Amino acid sequence: MTEAHIPPTLNDIAACAERIAPYVRQTPTFHWSGDTVANRLGPDTQMHLKLELFQRTGTFKARGAINNILALTEEQRALGITAMSAGNHAIAAAYAAKCIGINAKVVMQASANPARVAAAESLGAEIIMAKDGPTGFAMVDEIVKREGRTFIHPFEGIKVTEATATCGMELHEAVADLDAVVIPIGAGGLCSGIGTITKLLKPSCKVYAVEPEGAAVMKASLEAGSAQHITGFSTIADSLAPPMTTPYCFEMVRRSLDELVLVSDDEIAAACAILFDYMKLAVEPAGAVSVAACFGPLKEKLKGKKVAAIVCGSNIDAEGLSKIVVRGQNALKNNVLPV
Repeated sequence: MTEAHIPPTLNDIAACAERIAPYVRQTPTFHWSGDTVANRLGPDTQMHLKLELFQRTGTFKARGAINNILALTEEQRALGITAMSAGNHAIAAAYAAKCIGINAKVVMQASANPARVAAAESLGAEIIMAKDGPTGFAMVDEIVKREGRTFIHPFEGIKVTEATATCGMELHEAVADLDAVVIPIGAGGLCSGIGTITKLLKPSCKVYAVEPEGAAVMKASLEAGSAQHITGFSTIADSLAPPMTTPYCFEMVRRSLDELVLVSDDEIAAACAILFDYMKLAVEPAGAVSVAACFGPLKEKLKGKKVAAIVCGSNIDAEGLSKIVVRGQNALKNNVLPV
């Protein structure tokens, strides 16, 4: 491990939790019992949902954005911040900038859900559209050079990892002696923190990451042994489809991860439908992949265990949710995520 890859300590994470507390919520953890779980995972399985979709801005991204902006100097704050995102980080960066009273110029890619663009704009950010992710990151680089703004990264760096670890800290305080934690993953910002604190608090607890089949950049990175780029993706879980992983975040994921599994779009849609029909939760596809994995590829490994699944996002409009839930209901009829 290089000096640049030193993980946050428990003290670092506790200090971060105190620092960001005025601006974020301690999201609830729900013990999900009943036939929906018992019929798939057996009556002895304890299933808990960490409902991070109730976080401010609708996702965990607010934690990292706030922690990064709080670290800025007065000179940096005066010049403002910039960010690049398909949606959720844009909203979080805009929210964090508004909390601290600084200017935000955010680049969003053209595929971003219009509701997410509107949400970022409503928080006072200036929005610039890019045709795709790589173009967006190049535009941000130019903004930094031209305007002196500070780039708030969506997933890279210790400030993100220690912030997302506060989500894991809340989980382990709420539910003792977990056997497994199941975490959505794209570039790994959420998993880097929850995985890190899980192994600090209970090394025997399994850390499982779940990635969409159509955007498997973390799988490619783990197979290569280093952060990688991908040149295309196709998944309904657009929040888990970054063009690359990055060195620090990848290393934190690699150190704490026990296994990565992939789920299909039909499995993701089916999980969205289950969460809507039985839990009345309006979850964006990225937020449902953990449940898709619990009822799909991880099913046999989790039976009889004490499990927590991270439900991490709710930024979806009514029309989009309706289409995904209907797709998921049809997938369930076709024996996707079977009982």
